[in-house]
Amino acid sequence: MNVVKSIASLGLVAFLAACGSADRYAVDMPPVTEQVSIRFTSVEVRDVSLPSYAAADEIHVRKSNGTLVSSSDELWADSPERAVALELSENLSRLTNRRIASEPWPFEAYPDARLELRFSELLAAETGQFRASGQYFVAVSTGGSERSGLFDLTVAFDPKGGPAAIAAARGQLILDLASYIAKNGLK
Repeated sequence: MNVVKSIASLGLVAFLAACGSADRYAVDMPPVTEQVSIRFTSVEVRDVSLPSYAAADEIHVRKSNGTLVSSSDELWADSPERAVALELSENLSRLTNRRIASEPWPFEAYPDARLELRFSELLAAETGQFRASGQYFVAVSTGGSERSGLFDLTVAFDPKGGPAAIAAARGQLILDLASYIAKNGLK
């Protein structure tokens, strides 16, 4: 009986090992090489809205025929909406040396401004371009003009680098977006 249990246990372990697990790809923060002055001392990154494919755990790529493909074996390391909001707030903080945080706002005093982003695209293409486009909104809490703007940015990457290259490109793209918003929406 113990032999049967041992064989069954080994079979289960072998089956689970054969199923494998997905590879998860983290986005590293690229170095900040500039400082940007903004008019606000504190900014809350409130909402980051992504298209459904970009909010999914799977890393999607646009093929030359326009179709989006993904694999359940290649996943983002963190929930994309949470990760992009954190990357954006950390990059804005590093660029501006101001008090910037993603929601929920962790401080007692309310922020001077709130930033929301609605992405229409956040996608890597098999041609080696990672593109982000959409609109940002800046709500001002005390006497100032609220504003909005469009963004459309791309970063090149080596498609032969696979998901790791895509993750590095996303990191650079979100840094570029933070710089763009700081210069155009938070001045």
